[in-house]
Parts: sequence; C-alpha cells; structure tokens
Amino acid sequence: MRYEILGPVRVVDKGTVSSISARKIETLLVALLIRSDQVVTADRLIAEIWGERPPRRATAGLHVYISDLRKFLRRPESPASPIVTRPPGYLLHLGADELDAHAFVRLMYDGRAHARDLRHEEAADCFQRALSLWRGSVVGDLTGGPIVDAFLAWLAEARLECTELLLEAQLQLGRHRELVAQLFSLAAEHPLRETFYRQLMLALYRSDRKADALKVYQSARRTLELELGLEPCRALQDLQRAILVADDVLLGVHAAAA
Repeated sequence: MRYEILGPVRVVDKGTVSSISARKIETLLVALLIRSDQVVTADRLIAEIWGERPPRRATAGLHVYISDLRKFLRRPESPASPIVTRPPGYLLHLGADELDAHAFVRLMYDGRAHARDLRHEEAADCFQRALSLWRGSVVGDLTGGPIVDAFLAWLAEARLECTELLLEAQLQLGRHRELVAQLFSLAAEHPLRETFYRQLMLALYRSDRKADALKVYQSARRTLELELGLEPCRALQDLQRAILVADDVLLGVHAAAA
C-alpha cells in the first residue's frame, strides 16, 4: 500500500485509489503519517483535529475517528491494522507500506550524493524524479495543527531546495539556454531567493547575454535593499565581478563546449 500526501491525500492499494471525504479523519491520517512509527499522544492529535478549542467530548470523538480510520485502511489479506494503540496515544506502523514524502527525501539524498561525486546526469535524474512525485499542494488544501503546519513548512522549503539542486545539475550539464525562461519565472515568484538570481545570471552569461545577466544583478540588489535593507550575498557579488571581467571559469566544461 502507498500513502500519498504530496498533493491531495490518497491511498493507493493494488491500483485502487481511495481518499477520505471527512476532513477531520483525513487530518488524523496525515498527522499519523507525518509521525509514522512514532507514538503521537491523544492530546496532540486532538490539537491537530480541533485546534485550541476542542469540544467537551474530544477524547471520545478521537476514539471514533481512530475506529473509522482503521476501517478505511483495513485490507482483507492483513487482519492487523496499521493503526496501533500505544499509550499515551496512537502509532501508524508503515512496515512494508510506502509514503511518497519518504520517497521524495530518499531521491533528494541520492541526488546530493551523485552531485558530490560529479555525476551530474544521475543527480539531475534523481532530483527530477523527486519533483515528479508532487501532484499539487501538499495534502491539498488540508489545514491542521502544529504537526501538520510544521511539516508543510519543511516540505515547501525542501521542494524549493530540490528545484535549486536540479537546476544546478542542469547548469553543470550545459543546459543553460533551456533554463533561462524557467529561472526568470522562479526569480519573479521567489524574489528573496538569491540562488535563483545567481543561476539566472549564470545561465544568461553562458547564453551570450552578459548585459541581461548584469541587469538581473541590479534587479536583485534593488529588491533585497527594498525588502530587507540588505546587499546581495557574497555569491551574487562575486558572480557579478566575474561577469564584468568575463572570467572564463564561469563557462564551465560543458558550457564551453555547448
């Protein structure tokens, strides 16, 4: 069985896709998946489901939702439920089942290892496969408490990092011309993310667009000054100086041959 939360929440079992229509039970499942193979206390689950103002009979309601979730996850070939009662709360045992968020993290880890070994083609493939697991917003439009919210914030950052790593690997492979449009879009969407400015400047310079690369630096500088009162980071400043003197090191092995 495969649990998927990198998009609307669903469970895939032998080709059959199932989802939960009851939002509170869906929140319960997501919280247990995020903390899979760990005990989550009843109090924390109640906070995820009802927030700071739980109903008077919240504990009884949680028992009902746990029962409903066990029924939803029941499989004829496996009498044991993955939802285990473990005082002071509950635990979702993954076992041989999969969670797409875990697969995403494994692919990012493998991609980083390939990048460190200068295997950029393999690194790009891992990062691309990791990003392809996303089917939309994490857990759809589901809202939760501290467990879900912290996880959503972490995954949003991880997705951006994976995008940066993919683009870095593609730049190493000399694919600068095909990246320019995407990097313009990413820099506009994330105006305080200096890595996208750096990658865009490098892609433009390698595409024989030195003036445009320097304009990107000036735009980044104005944005950072206006929003944060800061100068661009050292990496951006160093890149601007290297572009001004046409440092051949900026071309890279693949780019020089492109």
